[in-house]
Amino acid sequence: MSVLEVQGLSVRLGGRRVLRDIDLSIGDGEFVGLIGPNGAGKTTLLRSVLGVVRPESGRVRVGGAPPRQARAGIGYVPQRHEFAWDFPISVEETVMTGLVRDVGWFRRPRQEHYDAVADAIVRVEMGALARRPVGELSGGQRQRVLVARALALRPRLLLLDEPFTGLDMPTQELLLDLFRGLAAEGRAVVMSTHDLAGAMHQCSRLCLVNRTVIADARPGELRDPAIWMRAFDVQATNPILSVLGVAA
Repeated sequence: MSVLEVQGLSVRLGGRRVLRDIDLSIGDGEFVGLIGPNGAGKTTLLRSVLGVVRPESGRVRVGGAPPRQARAGIGYVPQRHEFAWDFPISVEETVMTGLVRDVGWFRRPRQEHYDAVADAIVRVEMGALARRPVGELSGGQRQRVLVARALALRPRLLLLDEPFTGLDMPTQELLLDLFRGLAAEGRAVVMSTHDLAGAMHQCSRLCLVNRTVIADARPGELRDPAIWMRAFDVQATNPILSVLGVAA
């Protein structure tokens, strides 16, 4: 069953068309990599799914509902620099902020909220640091906190915007194992990433985006170098094709 349906989506920002005629369908249990160069519109696509960017045309449905009505079922992990890490709160408190829509403003969380926060922190292996101020965390630990914050919602759809930027290899592997595990549980996971080789090996599907969808298939089906050349606007001699194992 489709969790996410994007049909004919076009987005214009600041007078410039950022996305054009995007069609995308993602089902339960899929781990989909959004691949494309800087400025290709990957982040705009994720924000359109969240409902924070209004499309020029087309529509987005999450579980059959418009994004704003479906927000309770969408977990979102932004790029790490978008969070105010100097705010004086602990890991637990940061993860709890992911539930503010459910808890309500100026209300005390219920036991179910504390349980969801504790479960999410354990899943990202941060239990020993639950009371630590987030300002004292390393970059990798901060990324795991943002993932836990999204998981506390127990979402059906998880959106990840460049989750591996600046992370060491052990942290990347930990998160990859977690994302694959979430997909195996039946959740839909959509990840924008510049780790092309990793996405080729780990994702169940790749969606190559450069303002529109260039290709959408299983990694093993994306062996034509022309597809990658078009997606990244590079020539046949570019080393990226050799890294991906698709050089002509």
